[in-house]
Amino acid sequence: MSYQNVQVPADGNKITIHNGNLHVPDNPIIPFIEADGTGPDIWRASVHVFDAAVEKVYSGKRKLQWMEVYAGQKAFNLFNSWLPQETVEVFKELLVGIKGPLTTPVGRGIRSLNVALRQLLDLYVCLRPVRYFEGVPTPTVHPEAVDMAFFRENTEDLYAGMEFEFGTKEHKKFME
Repeated sequence: MSYQNVQVPADGNKITIHNGNLHVPDNPIIPFIEADGTGPDIWRASVHVFDAAVEKVYSGKRKLQWMEVYAGQKAFNLFNSWLPQETVEVFKELLVGIKGPLTTPVGRGIRSLNVALRQLLDLYVCLRPVRYFEGVPTPTVHPEAVDMAFFRENTEDLYAGMEFEFGTKEHKKFME
């Protein structure tokens, strides 16, 4: 594993697939995109939660090896590219990663990076489990009964990211 613009953790190993099963080493390399807007603040808090959860569950026998990759404004500032090909290749090779919210243009400018990543990596589902945690305030009458999952398919219809620059011939044709 060698990349031009990202540092691979020396103590980490790749998550792999053997005979259709995911094999997770004790020190998996997890690429992350810090994201735009509130992303850096969210990441600084989240990484502590992830690391603490792994420590609690595995009592120090496993440790995540974080590897920053770039997309969004940070990538543009560093490499003059909103979504460097290297970032896509890292996610394809390492199989598991995490990203925060990325810049999404409104009506013009760059293509939605979130949609681009979904399409390039074939991330076809948005699955959001929801359940109640004891002690957390809630307006729900019986919060202990809340245990559900929201499923949204991401690669068909509107979520496929049909985008046209405002005012172009293609945009006008689509609007008609």
